[in-house]
Amino acid sequence: MLRTITVGTCVSVQGTFVRTYPDGRIAVKVGQTVYSGRPVGTAA
Repeated sequence: MLRTITVGTCVSVQGTFVRTYPDGRIAVKVGQTVYSGRPVGTAA
């Protein structure tokens, strides 16, 4: 499943969902790299 996260204040990363952390962040994988950040909310 593709998920989008924000890393810092203005960088967005979209990749394959990897895991959820206890503090609410999620991890996504792009190629061989795993990024973690805050999930972007879904539109209503």
